Formats: sequence, C-alpha cells, structure tokens
Amino acid sequence: MKRPKASDKSLRKFPGRLVLLGAGKMGSAMLEGWLARGLKPTQITVIEPQPGKLVKALTRRGIKLNPKGKAATATAVVIAVKPQSAPEAVPPLAPYVGKTTLVLSIMAGRTIDFLERSLPGSAIVRAMPNTPAAIGRGISVAIGNSKISASQRKLAGELLAAIGKVEWAREESLMDAVTALSGSGPAYVFLLAEAMANAGIAAGLPPALATRLAQETVAGSGELLHRSAVGAEILRQNVTSPGGTTAAALEVLMGPGGFNELLTRAIAAATRRSRELAG
Repeated sequence: MKRPKASDKSLRKFPGRLVLLGAGKMGSAMLEGWLARGLKPTQITVIEPQPGKLVKALTRRGIKLNPKGKAATATAVVIAVKPQSAPEAVPPLAPYVGKTTLVLSIMAGRTIDFLERSLPGSAIVRAMPNTPAAIGRGISVAIGNSKISASQRKLAGELLAAIGKVEWAREESLMDAVTALSGSGPAYVFLLAEAMANAGIAAGLPPALATRLAQETVAGSGELLHRSAVGAEILRQNVTSPGGTTAAALEVLMGPGGFNELLTRAIAAATRRSRELAG
C-alpha cells in the first residue's frame, strides 16, 4: 500500500533522538510517516526483536536497531508493542526517559496509570490510532497526563499527524470507546465489504464481479464521505429514493435487530474488552 506524498515537513527540526519500541504494522507506518515529514533516520532508534524488511533497510540510512550499551535520554519514546507484552517490554525503556522526555503510547487498553507505574515521573500521552495509518489516512485520539507540557503536547500531535488526523480527549475513560469505534472500526468496514460481496454472490453475481463491486463501492463511498461537506446521514438520504431499491434494503438494515442494533452491541463488546485489557 502506498501513502500520499507528504508536503508537511513539521518534523524536520525535531531535536535529539526518538526511540520507537515495536516496529510492527502500526509502528512501521508511524516510522514511514515521520521520515516523510522530515525526521532524519540518524535520529531514530528502533527496538524490535523481529524487525521487518523496512526497518532492516533503514539501518543502511542510519537508523539504530536494537543498540547495545548505555542508553542516552531521548526527546520522545513511542511505545507501539502489543498490550499483552507491555509488562515485560515497557520498564526497560527507563534509561531513555528523562525529565523532558515525551512518552507516547499507542497500546490498546493500557492506561496512563499503567504507564506511570512502569515509567515513574514521565510525561505521558496515551493515543489510539487505527490501521488506515498505513496510507496516512488514519485517525488518532490522544490524552496526556498532568506532566505534559504545551510543547510536548504539540510534539505528540505532530508525531501522530504523520499517520492521519488527530483528536484530543478530555477524559481517559473515553479511550475504551474510542478503541472500540475507530481503533477496531476498520475491521467493521472490511466485514461490510466482505458481507456485501457474499450477498451479491447469493443474488446470482459471479464471485469476482461481486467482490469487485463490493470493494469499489465501499472504498468510493468512504472517499465521498471524506470529501463531502455533509454528513453520513444526508449522504444516505441522497441515495435513497422513496419506494425504490435502496429504501427496500434499508428497511431490512434499519429495522429491528438490524445494522444499528448490531453495531451498538459490537462496539459495546469491544469497549468491554478494552477495559479488560487494562487489567
């Protein structure tokens, strides 16, 4: 997947060193975004026991991978490991964290309290991005602890903006629902495309054509929503002629036990699971 070329070079003047813990899909997407926005490879340290091709290739450009020896204090430490591995993976970051270090975590479910216990005294931002970050079209919601300065909040916003839009929450308690809606949300959209294709096949379309129609319809509709000055409700209404084919389908989807009810239950289940992961 290709990401749009970045014209924003807001990280060109990034001071010091950035440490990235975890270079899986999301960590690698952030890494690509930072480089596109002007962060120098020589300023980056990656800690990743199973580095992919991207990270290995970037070592030739000056990125430090799993360095040995004494750790130097970093300007920012970004935590992008799976939440299940956090108890073992996060505390060893302490040598990189000083009084002015920004700690930015994108781990699902792991709270600010957990991070403060793992890295005492740190200025922490907890954020939840989603997988369209891979093409620079994600959205992240962030919240900081009481130690975050205005300049650190700005830096956290710039680091997250490299993978898409950024919103700030007022209460950390909202983060579980954020995770359920936007963090897990791309899976719901992909399931929609999958289900539409299967329904098209059931209606008699050849599988290849049904799949193509479903994928392009979902992708095109998403782009229309992205560019439109009006919201999803108005766009839905614009497609729906009274007594027409769309109205017949929406009668099923919007009826009892339909789409709205199923999504409400699904997001509630994901919210509960996010709370469980917090421990």
